[in-house]
Amino acid sequence: MSFTALEPATPRLHRSELAVPASNPKMIEKASRCAADVVFLDLEDSVAPEDKPRARQNAIAALNDLDWGAKTISVRVNGLDTHYTYRDVIEVVSACPRLDLVFLPKVGVAADVYALDVLVTQIEQEHRRTKRVGFEVMIETALGLTNVEAIAQASRRLEAMCFGSGDFAASTGARTTTIGGLNPGYGVLSEPDASGQRAYFQLDPWHAAQARIVAACRAYGLRPLDGPYSDFNDADGFCASSRRAAALGFEGRMVIHPSQIESANAIFSPAPDEVARARRIVAAMAQAARDGKGAVTLDGRMIDIANIRMAQRLLAKADAIAAAAH
Repeated sequence: MSFTALEPATPRLHRSELAVPASNPKMIEKASRCAADVVFLDLEDSVAPEDKPRARQNAIAALNDLDWGAKTISVRVNGLDTHYTYRDVIEVVSACPRLDLVFLPKVGVAADVYALDVLVTQIEQEHRRTKRVGFEVMIETALGLTNVEAIAQASRRLEAMCFGSGDFAASTGARTTTIGGLNPGYGVLSEPDASGQRAYFQLDPWHAAQARIVAACRAYGLRPLDGPYSDFNDADGFCASSRRAAALGFEGRMVIHPSQIESANAIFSPAPDEVARARRIVAAMAQAARDGKGAVTLDGRMIDIANIRMAQRLLAKADAIAAAAH
C-alpha cells in the first residue's frame, strides 16, 4: 500500500438510487415508501424549464413533510451552466435539515465541485446547520471523464460519482440504442475457424469510461455508481448491465423506475455464498496470524492479505445491509 491513503467518504448503502422528478408530488410520495437505498429528487433533466420553481418548492416540502425513514435523500440541482443552480442550492440547503446529499450533474472540472462547496459551506455557516451536506456528482461528458481524477479530489464533501452514458454518448458522438444499453455495431470478429466461418462478439462500449470512474472513486474513497438503464421494460438487459457493473466494482446504480429497485438491490448485494466464503477467509487469516504465517491455503488456493482486504470490504457491505433490514 502507498503511504498516501485517504479516508473513505461517509459510509452509506448505495445499491440503488431512485430518480424522481420533483415536479410530480405523487411520485415523490410513493418514493418515500420504496425500497431504494437512496432517493434523489430531480430538479434537472426530468423537469421542464417552466416547472423548475414549482419543482424546487415540491422538493423542499417533501424533505420537510414526508417520512423518509432511514433512506439517504439527495436533490439533483441544475447544472452550473444554467441560471437555476444557485437558487436550487440556496433554497434547498437553507430550508431542509433532512437533506443528506446535493447531486451536481454534468461536472466537467474540479472547480465545479469547489464552487458548490464554497456555496454550501456559506449556507451551513449562515444557518448554523449541524448536519453536514455531502455531494454526489454525475460524470457524463468527455470533459468530465478527462478530469475525473481531479474531480474525485475536489472536495471532502464528495461521496459518490455516477456515470451517465446518455449524455456521455451525446458528448462524445457515440452511437447508442438506449441509455445504458449496448450498440450491436460495437463488436469484433473472431479469427476464421477451419471452415472459414467467423463469429461476431458484441462488446460493451461503456467499459473504458466505467473502469476509469471506478478506479478514480476507489483511489480517493468515493462510491462509484453506474448510471440509468432507460428501457425499464427490458428486465434482462437491466440485470445483465447491472451484473457487469457490479463485477467491475460499482457500488450500485441509478434506477429510473421502481420496478428496477429490487433487482439492483439484489445484484449489488453480496450473495450468501460470497459472504460465507469471506467469513471463512477472515477466520483462516486470523488463524494464520496466530500461527505466525502471512498466507494460508483455503480450499486448495492460497490466500493472503489482499484476499482479506476484499473479504473485509464484502463483509462490511453485508453487515450494513443486514443492519438496514432491521
